[in-house]
Amino acid sequence: MPHTVIIGGSHAAVAAAAALRHHDPDMAITLVCEESELPYQRPPLSKSYMSGDMSLARLRLRPAEWYSDNHIDLKLGVAATSIDRSEKLVRLAGDTTIPFDTLVLATGASARRFPANSGGELPNVRVMRTLDDANELMETMKPGRKLIVIGGGYIGLEAAAEAAKKELEVTVIEAADRILKRVACRETADAFRALHAAHGVTVMEDTQIARINEKDGVAVSVTLSDGRELPLDLAVVGIGISPNAELAEAAGLEVAVGIAVDEHGRTSDPSIYAAGDCTILPFQNMPTRLESVQNAHDQAAAVAANIAGIATVYDPHPWFWSDQYDLKLQIAGLNRGYDSVIVRPGKREGSVSHFYFRQGRFIAVDCLNDAATYAMSRKLLEAGAEITADQIADEGFDLRAAVKALPGR
Repeated sequence: MPHTVIIGGSHAAVAAAAALRHHDPDMAITLVCEESELPYQRPPLSKSYMSGDMSLARLRLRPAEWYSDNHIDLKLGVAATSIDRSEKLVRLAGDTTIPFDTLVLATGASARRFPANSGGELPNVRVMRTLDDANELMETMKPGRKLIVIGGGYIGLEAAAEAAKKELEVTVIEAADRILKRVACRETADAFRALHAAHGVTVMEDTQIARINEKDGVAVSVTLSDGRELPLDLAVVGIGISPNAELAEAAGLEVAVGIAVDEHGRTSDPSIYAAGDCTILPFQNMPTRLESVQNAHDQAAAVAANIAGIATVYDPHPWFWSDQYDLKLQIAGLNRGYDSVIVRPGKREGSVSHFYFRQGRFIAVDCLNDAATYAMSRKLLEAGAEITADQIADEGFDLRAAVKALPGR
């Protein structure tokens, strides 16, 4: 009986296990998870879980009985320490080994931290990536406390929103000249800046932190590069994530800002696959990292199909989302290399969408409280429809009719 070992407790890990079991009722499947908690969703940690709207039970990807019912050997609280490719063995902490016929690396990513020599390791300087991170942060978020969020990306802004709702005094500090610089257009950034200002959050852009200052073993303030000092009770660092590729690199697999995989999810070793945030994959003729639930699930499904002998090429159709206060942002496509943005008002009051174009081609959209436009735009993107900027700029242009006109509809 073939044996597939999956390393990781990520969305990709569980999606791969589920898809493998679907394809092969008899395959031996082992899931090795370093965390002691049942595998859980990560995006809601800084959104609905932190707000209290999502319970731990709902956060879990699958209930405990699902693993036993599907004959998946789940090993919780066990770290994989090395991979012996020649012997096809995974070595675990405690020096035990697991043999494999096929290995799937779904090791996810870790939050980047503020430098330790500048105060990043102080106990009240936190990141947001794991369930423990979220629980510890929730315990310390008390009304009136001063929170500094380091980084104006989506994770930092989501943490700022939840803290503001809990009546903390929140300041977001972004080193770039505007928030969301890496991931969104100026129009989307402007909307979120105004939203946070309306909820009492101070947003400081083009501002660098020189160091985090400590007293009696805890952080008490930050010193900015211009010499100003801001007091704090708590800091949250949201400056991106780094793929967990150490196991792969130590095993001699090709690693380049992530575990390199081909369009089938296969690494440089034909017996080893990878999926999710730990990977770098071919997309639009470029090596690409896609940090999203969509990629984790869909790439894992393709990997499982290929392991089961069903030749499958993974063709990503990225989508993302963010919830802040009463604003839901839904993103379809990837805006990399965009050169123009068209703002299109939605049908409902307060709704708007920002359409990205590159050399005249529609490549992505940010929909703010505009679910209808998101649904139609996503279908157009997935179909590769040739929608022009002039069409989007024309409020009389009917997106729904454009979807209905797609081939096969």
